[in-house]
Formats: sequence, structure tokens, C-alpha cells
Amino acid sequence: MTGTDRPTREHQDALDDLVRGRWMGRCVVLHDAAGEPAELHFWGYSGD
Repeated sequence: MTGTDRPTREHQDALDDLVRGRWMGRCVVLHDAAGEPAELHFWGYSGD
């Protein structure tokens, strides 16, 4: 989806398309400019 195996914050919009319904969630490791793991990004929807 992002064209890379080391996504960065700039890829967040493309990642949001991976969750399309309720009761779904995802997590990805985002990397810094040097390609090192820098943070975790969680997104999704509850079923409430």
C-alpha cells in the first residue's frame, strides 16, 4: 500500500485505507528519516 517496507509518518494517509469497517484495528511501526524504528501508529474503529 505504501510502496515501502519501512513506512514513515508521511505514509499515514495511505495506511488509513487499510481499515474500512467497524471492529477493525491496525498497528504499524513508523520509521524515522534514517530508516530506524521510531514510533508505533495505531488506528481503527470500535464497534460501539
